[in-house]
Amino acid sequence: MGKTRLEAFSDGVLAIIITIMVLELKVPHEPSAAALLALLPVFLSYVLSFLYVGIYWNNHHHMLHTCKRVTGAILWANLNLLFWLSLLPFATGWMGENHFAAMPSALYGLVLLATAFAYWLLQQAIIASQGSDSLLRRAVGGDWKGKASLGSYLLAVLLTFVDPRLSQLIYVGVALLWILPDQRIERFFHADN
Repeated sequence: MGKTRLEAFSDGVLAIIITIMVLELKVPHEPSAAALLALLPVFLSYVLSFLYVGIYWNNHHHMLHTCKRVTGAILWANLNLLFWLSLLPFATGWMGENHFAAMPSALYGLVLLATAFAYWLLQQAIIASQGSDSLLRRAVGGDWKGKASLGSYLLAVLLTFVDPRLSQLIYVGVALLWILPDQRIERFFHADN
């Protein structure tokens, strides 16, 4: 099977996820700066989650460029990734509405951790289907960014019960680590084509 259908479906799901998140932003009922300021935690959690969805969309796009054929394992791994990403609006809303309290921040981190692990599983499924000398395997190498992200999310979840601000800093830090599309894949892709 070709990858066009997989890409289109994934793009559609990610667009819906972003739409759901923006619909959670409620308009204040009074025309004051104080009313707008009260929404700041909700807005900040939305910005962070929008950034994360954008990062996954970009890197998913780059990763699929390395894929020549799609297998059943890739389809299921992709659905697993989309499932965890689809929980992001719920975790985002709960965290923002509760002003980054410990339990909602921990759940947010668990969703990020599961999503990162699902992305790694998809990456492994693509590598397995493309062969031992696959472009993706050569591009990601030891995958220090992926491993560092998983460890950082786990640490952040644990730190939420010490001080949720520490976990928020880690979530922002990991997002900044991935803000640009995966240059490793771009370099290898352009070298092979």
